[in-house]
Amino acid sequence: MKPKNHSADIDAKEPHVVSSEQAPVEMPAGPTHDEIRQRAYEIHCERGYAHGQDLEDWLQAERELNAKSAIG
Repeated sequence: MKPKNHSADIDAKEPHVVSSEQAPVEMPAGPTHDEIRQRAYEIHCERGYAHGQDLEDWLQAERELNAKSAIG
């Protein structure tokens, strides 16, 4: 008995078609990674270069920039 090739069965049943006319994916508005990184560094500097608060600085930067982008 010959083993079944499951991938061939799937391909035969559901051909994969790629269309260049697909609707563009809309990206959510919000700060970029680089914008958050820059603001987090500014916060770090404002705190007097205190070490050990990188996560807090990053999260604060995200909050500030998300609120700013929500306003418009």
